[in-house]
Amino acid sequence: MKPARKSVRTRRRGAALITSMIFVLIFSALAIGMVTLSGTNLQMADNQHKADCARACAESGLEIVRFWLDSVSIPGTTAPSQRFSAIADSLESNLTAGGITNITTCYVHPTITIPGVTLDSAEGKSFSAELTKLDADTLQLDVTGTYGQVSRTVRVNYELGERAQTVFDYGVATRGPLSLAGNIQLDGINIAVESDVYIESLESNLALSIIGNSQIAGDVKIVNPVATVDLQGGQAGIGGETGQAAIDNHVSFGAAETEFPEPNPSYFESYVTNVIDSTTDTSADATFENVRILAGTNPTFSGHVTLKGVVYIETPNVVNFTGTTDVTGIIVGDGNIEDNSGVNMINFAGDVVSQPVSDLPLEQEYAELRQETGTFLIAPGFSASFGGSFETISGAIVANGIQFYGNAGGTINGSVINYSDQDMTLTGNGDLYFNRSGTVEVPAGFIPEIVLNYDASSYSEVMQ
Repeated sequence: MKPARKSVRTRRRGAALITSMIFVLIFSALAIGMVTLSGTNLQMADNQHKADCARACAESGLEIVRFWLDSVSIPGTTAPSQRFSAIADSLESNLTAGGITNITTCYVHPTITIPGVTLDSAEGKSFSAELTKLDADTLQLDVTGTYGQVSRTVRVNYELGERAQTVFDYGVATRGPLSLAGNIQLDGINIAVESDVYIESLESNLALSIIGNSQIAGDVKIVNPVATVDLQGGQAGIGGETGQAAIDNHVSFGAAETEFPEPNPSYFESYVTNVIDSTTDTSADATFENVRILAGTNPTFSGHVTLKGVVYIETPNVVNFTGTTDVTGIIVGDGNIEDNSGVNMINFAGDVVSQPVSDLPLEQEYAELRQETGTFLIAPGFSASFGGSFETISGAIVANGIQFYGNAGGTINGSVINYSDQDMTLTGNGDLYFNRSGTVEVPAGFIPEIVLNYDASSYSEVMQ
């Protein structure tokens, strides 16, 4: 009989517990890791949120500062070394005029600083800015946005340039009302828009009156929002239409104001070398070159007069041209742009023959003047009238009160600008044709406005 076999099983006490503890430790470590990672992600998200808010504050500040810098302008005669301080003065003046008290400026060469401006006091949102001069024509703007303890900075550049849109973008521009009566035609040599008309008429609600067969081929912009237009006669029209359709389709009321550049007659004084006074015979055929008409002379040029270079007319004066006037140059009056009294006058009762300054003789005395293009008459404080015909006027006509009458008409290579708030009148049978093709610069003798041009391509975020 074989003995029975007993199975002996070796027991490993505690193995399950150890295994369980290992898994507990592993899962605990994973849990702790997940909690830590979640906390880190939460912190990163919070930091990103604060950074985004700070950058948003910087972007908001940039738009605010851009708005006010867009309104900054300084005279073109400002010396380069003084332009940055003039920009600071202009910015501060505009803020004051706008009643802005929470934005202040501090100028310490070469930086204009705008201290912290609160955007949201409850959340600690604000911005500050610094405008720094990089070179004669370039400014750098840094705007720093702050959210709590986090800040971000964005940077852009501005370039100094001249104001682009002026009254010389129109065939006729007048601060006062415009009146056409008779058989007057305003048209463009190349296209109708060359005869576009700009009228402010802020002192009179009747901004434009067209009577008889007179017409304006271009469109009309009127600044006065409550202004009226009076068309009388079956052929009185604007933009090729007559009646109410002409007004509805070709007249804009409440138009934005356009810049009238400041005339600078003294700019031409350096060209003057000769004098006309009360002893000068102006009744016979004569030639005058680079001449000054002394105050109170009140001459009448009754012969065939030839004028070369600059004719500089002092105030007070009433200057009459009753014969044929042959002009190769620029006629200048030294009056006050605010003087609308009509005491000072320049009257062309006879025919006018005009050539541009570029046609002046190739002599040294005319070397620089030949470059002063685009202007025929610049006479602030003078009224100007034309009663005779002309084939071409070689440049802009600018005065305080302008009248065309009789058979006055022809081509004007430029614009007619009336700085007076009094009526500008065109009567008779003369047609005015405007040729402004290729005109890209402000005519000679005007002070351009220097403005700040935003350079969008220069935008960047400054690394902290």
